[in-house]
Amino acid sequence: MLALIVSLALVACAGAPVQQMSDARQAIQSAVAAGAPRFAPARLQEARRLVEAAEAALAAHAYAKAARLAEQARREAIAAREASLAARRRREAE
Repeated sequence: MLALIVSLALVACAGAPVQQMSDARQAIQSAVAAGAPRFAPARLQEARRLVEAAEAALAAHAYAKAARLAEQARREAIAAREASLAARRRREAE
């Protein structure tokens, strides 16, 4: 029974990180909508670079690397969105 569970877990881990890639792209879109091109361009650019690297890893069937890069891209995009929202709040408060 334990062997079956371990086997299923390995098969699940071996697949393409479709959800992580989607999450990263959605986070980038959210950052753009929040004004990241203006308020956090460096973070937004880094998120995009990480997604491109994840796509390259995905094309090479390096799924674990692609998943890791996609997660980094998602976190960077979220940081860009948060920085943009904070900058907009500061600007509106002036």
